[in-house]
Amino acid sequence: MALRIVIAEDSLLVREGVRQVLDSQPDFDVVGLCEDLDGLLSAVGEHRPDVVVTDVRMPPDFSDEGIRAAMLLRASHPAIGVVVLSQYSEPAYALPLLADGSDGRAYLLKERVSEPAHLADAVRAVAHGGSVIDPKVVEALVSSRSARSRSPLDDLTPRELEVLAQIAQGKNNAAVAAALVLSERAVEKHINVLFSKLQLTDEPDVNRRVKAVLLYLSARG
Repeated sequence: MALRIVIAEDSLLVREGVRQVLDSQPDFDVVGLCEDLDGLLSAVGEHRPDVVVTDVRMPPDFSDEGIRAAMLLRASHPAIGVVVLSQYSEPAYALPLLADGSDGRAYLLKERVSEPAHLADAVRAVAHGGSVIDPKVVEALVSSRSARSRSPLDDLTPRELEVLAQIAQGKNNAAVAAALVLSERAVEKHINVLFSKLQLTDEPDVNRRVKAVLLYLSARG
């Protein structure tokens, strides 16, 4: 069954570009196009999409409408995935999007519209509860962190660091197990321990994985 998608973008050229990219995928069905926050929320109510692809700034205020829409949908339609497209890599936009969890959320720079596979993969990921953050946005998040004299990774064992390095490559537990020649149960135990050492507790696993990767990239940067 095709994924139903609503696109919200005030620029006609960008909106049509996104529509063409998504329409080219056989498993996608673009069911709604809109230009502002109110139109987006109305389209969601009318079409009940699986995924919303939205600009970060739209009418009425051209501030953070896409982020606000994602937050509203988190409460009203938690099953709907949201891909935010932005020309801004500043953490001020990305962090609020992930504040209530990264599951079902993606933040991509608009230049990714010219990379059909990347955008399509992000749509599929959020539709199934996954998360995608543009590498340039990760770099901005990392650079915004204040320098620390001691890395939080210092307490991890070499094996735990190996597991975290595999997670940073986007691998799931099964793929990590295969790469390191471990059982999935052993991988799960290593992940739970490193979450604890990094003080990433009492949060959804997807959100903890994203934060652990950000810590890893920060330390390696």
